[in-house]
Amino acid sequence: MFTTCIFCNRPLGQNEAIETFPVGRRLAFDGAKGRLWVVCRKCERWNLTPLEERWEAIEECEREFRECRLRMSTDNVGLAKLKEGLVLVRIGEPLRPEFAAWRYGDQFGRRRKRAIMWTTAGVAVGVAVFAGAAAAGVTVGAFGGLPQAIINSNIKIDVTTQDGRKLKVTKTEMDKSKLLVDPSSEEWTLAMKHKKGEEILTGPEAMRIAGLMLPKMNYMAGSKQTVVDAVGLIETVGDPMGYLERLPLDMQRRDLQDGVKQKKQGLISRLPKPTKLALEMALHEEQERRALAGELLDLEMAWRAAEEVAQIADDLLVPKAIEEHMERLKKPSGETET
Repeated sequence: MFTTCIFCNRPLGQNEAIETFPVGRRLAFDGAKGRLWVVCRKCERWNLTPLEERWEAIEECEREFRECRLRMSTDNVGLAKLKEGLVLVRIGEPLRPEFAAWRYGDQFGRRRKRAIMWTTAGVAVGVAVFAGAAAAGVTVGAFGGLPQAIINSNIKIDVTTQDGRKLKVTKTEMDKSKLLVDPSSEEWTLAMKHKKGEEILTGPEAMRIAGLMLPKMNYMAGSKQTVVDAVGLIETVGDPMGYLERLPLDMQRRDLQDGVKQKKQGLISRLPKPTKLALEMALHEEQERRALAGELLDLEMAWRAAEEVAQIADDLLVPKAIEEHMERLKKPSGETET
């Protein structure tokens, strides 16, 4: 059982309400699809739990949700706060806009508030530097970009490549990274700048690293309307994977039509805010889809970076007992085995 967020490495906290799953202060569950997430209260991202840890916990969450009097629900999503302090999010069969509002609303909202605080702090430091420079007779125009530079210097990620190399990438370098298309295979290609140069990543590895970068590039998040617009962009294509496949080609076509200089073609930082948020959402959901489909490498690597989990790959294999349990759940009520 993991105890730290796979995205920000912060502790997920504990609860005393769900005996079979005492991790987390906010749990989201979908009984119909058999999914259980721990929502990190620091970065608000959803950590999908291993299959063998879900079933009893999901049943317990459902029971606690139904017994809780302090709850609110729509046809698709419900929220309940237990007396022990645990918050339960119950997922039914939500339409994507409603699900996105619940899933990403807190994440983007809290991120936006933190970003405003960082910006305020950066401006305060900049004002202090301006004042000191003026007192010393230094031209303050030289410090015009200092507040943003201070913010950018504090936004960074540590990337572990598939071959085990460790790379540090700052916000300034992320803003110089490009999303391109391999002309021969039309495969996703990420040209990622870092302190030692540039890394060319392709396919699933490019998507995994981009998934780490986008939350930092979107550090200011967006308003509710921006989130709605972002969801709409995915909906026009139909699903997150379709959006991910089409976006690089659309970027390339638009850059050529607009006559963008070659060195600026494919820059992720040039995308409109709703597009960048949609890209972040789609990357997150695609990573989860891979985990659910049994493609566990990305998830296993993320957990290894979060805590010492040398046995995660083995632990996440679906035992025969779980498969049998899933088959029993699929049978109509009252149907017995022959």
